Amino acid sequence: MWFKNLHLYRLHGMTVLSREELADALVNFAHRPVSPSESKRLGWYPPAGRHGQKLVHEVQGHRLLTALRQERLLPASVIREETEERAAEHEAAEARLLPRRERQAIKEQVVEDFLPRAFTRTQSIDVWWDTERQLIGVNASSRARAEDVLDLLRQSLGSLKVTPLATRHLPARAMTDWVQSPENRPGWMSIGDKAVLEDSHGDDGKWSASGIDIDADDTQSVIESGRQVTRLQIDIDEQITAMLHDDLTLKSLHFSDALLDEASQIEDDDPVLRLETDFALMAAALRASIEQLVDGLGGEADPAAPAT
Repeated sequence: MWFKNLHLYRLHGMTVLSREELADALVNFAHRPVSPSESKRLGWYPPAGRHGQKLVHEVQGHRLLTALRQERLLPASVIREETEERAAEHEAAEARLLPRRERQAIKEQVVEDFLPRAFTRTQSIDVWWDTERQLIGVNASSRARAEDVLDLLRQSLGSLKVTPLATRHLPARAMTDWVQSPENRPGWMSIGDKAVLEDSHGDDGKWSASGIDIDADDTQSVIESGRQVTRLQIDIDEQITAMLHDDLTLKSLHFSDALLDEASQIEDDDPVLRLETDFALMAAALRASIEQLVDGLGGEADPAAPAT
């Protein structure tokens, strides 16, 4: 339940639906198992899994949704090998080289033949929707996966205008300043022992650090050579620790022991109520942490104004 990654989006001009209206909209795009002829499928699934039936959980203005992604695993090497074998058979039988178009047709037939026999992989992707702040956070491993879920939500609702959350100060410049000038760090933030620095022109590759003192001279010399910080491990008000990326994504999220202890002290045998309790604690911590982070980056950006 506790998020590991967070891709943040700002909602624009949307009337907030009631929980019941939202749930009704999601039903038409509920999860069903991927068919033998499909390579992948994405649909809504109860966040409580087998313990619940509700597609939307709401606690204190925070909503929790879950999308279930199923895909059939077809290794590219297997498809390539079978395509080459079939193409070779055709070429030998017809005494000619097959053109690219015919090879592509053979490949498509191979995929069609192999799909029903392929193993499936299932992945759940959680969505946190802060209805009061009109903010959406997707617990996905990549931006592409997050966008897939937003597309599903857009289809479910008929329309959805969102943009990635942006700040007035570019995260890469702010992170570089925080590392280079400790006195400029916000009071609520401390820096961890992981960072990635990259050349602004992409010419000299990456410099990654883990388990070191970021304030050491080595890091400073790398910055002075022309690199800037694109990822930095930060602790926000002793509530969450995460790798902040230059697109404002938070990855490798860890919640404080104090918060997890608070969650564990609430005894409840009902798995649905347990889920909602954990979600309420997590969502409150995320809301407060994101507000501090955005403030530390100069506030939220006007979509029409360039970041600095």
